Amino acid sequence: MFFGSNYNSLLIIIPIALAMWAQVSLMKNFRTYSQMRTMRNISGAQAARYILDQHGLQNVPIQRSKGGTLSDYFDPINNVVNLSSDVFDGYSVASVAVAAHEVGHAIQHQEKYSVIDLRNNILPAAQLGSNLSWVTISIGLITGMMQLFTIGIIMLLVIALFQLVTLPLEFDASNRALKNLEQYHLLDTSELPGARKVLKSAALTYIVALLATLAQIARLILVSQGRRR
Repeated sequence: MFFGSNYNSLLIIIPIALAMWAQVSLMKNFRTYSQMRTMRNISGAQAARYILDQHGLQNVPIQRSKGGTLSDYFDPINNVVNLSSDVFDGYSVASVAVAAHEVGHAIQHQEKYSVIDLRNNILPAAQLGSNLSWVTISIGLITGMMQLFTIGIIMLLVIALFQLVTLPLEFDASNRALKNLEQYHLLDTSELPGARKVLKSAALTYIVALLATLAQIARLILVSQGRRR
């Protein structure tokens, strides 16, 4: 029982610590390279527009997102690149790197990148799991109806699968971003390592999110086994 309790605590503490570390690392790198103005004197919005146009995506608009810092995303439904104000108006290495990453997602959709279909097929089940998994698990544990508990765990596993499939999409978008920034000379060679650091920090948050979900699943299984004893 002692070891089970110990593992349970670790499965709570470690994911939280990793999430905090990943977020701090991302914000630190973003702030650092937000202060480094691009030698080409180009903004995030300008870099995004240039890369889109080079890939024949003149029909894809760029707009400011309504969120705060790092609220950048590509909306595949409306086919719009949304950039936070810091990135849209920023003339920094970080701004250009993040903008190029979101454009990478737009290019993926244009080229019908194979992983997108797989991710989209899993998305409805993952959304259902996000809404119902903890309710189902809680009811199962409280009432002792382990069938419900098992269904809740399966829902969490679907979420983990969705997070796993998301990783290659994010890595590929970052690789496309760095390739485009170098190919079109939007960043100087000396600025590319900074852009790479920002994008790696962002990718790390996705990895940590997956690990946190897996840790939750492991912890819940330990809890259920403890109750059965």
